[in-house]
Amino acid sequence: MKLAGATAVLALGALAGYATSTAAPQAAPPRTAVKEQVERVIHDSIEWALDDKNTDKLFGSVAHDGDFFIFHPDSRSTVVGFEAFRSMAESSWLTPDFRATSSAIRELRVSFSRGGDVTWFSALLDDCGEWQGRLGCWKDTRWTGVLEQRDGRWVIVQMHFSFAFDKKPDGTAR
Repeated sequence: MKLAGATAVLALGALAGYATSTAAPQAAPPRTAVKEQVERVIHDSIEWALDDKNTDKLFGSVAHDGDFFIFHPDSRSTVVGFEAFRSMAESSWLTPDFRATSSAIRELRVSFSRGGDVTWFSALLDDCGEWQGRLGCWKDTRWTGVLEQRDGRWVIVQMHFSFAFDKKPDGTAR
């Protein structure tokens, strides 16, 4: 009986110490501030080209490893890994042949995982530019993606772009 009583006292003491611990839990940033950070990364990943081809924004918005992945509307432009992305950017958007002219992100929806370190988004995107002087534009592009919080920063790990079947990339009906 004495052993049971001593065990109970030790257990209660441990629980009391746990309940009165002086270590304060670390407060998570307010959800609106985190959402604003995520939305900034999403915008930077597209709008970097309008900001004098700001490569800090472009490359800073995505994961720098083999997890990074993009499905583009055509089957030839799938990107797997950061190095493939960097190579694609250097041979296209970062050349003098390309110039961004406008961009609009509409109906942006952002959701968070229960743990708060993963988020996913969807939006409609208009992304326009010139290639060798010829205008081109993605209108009403369906855009989805996933971001992870890594080392205190939000980075895009996956994106998917597509066009509604009943519309052409220029926004007109098929």
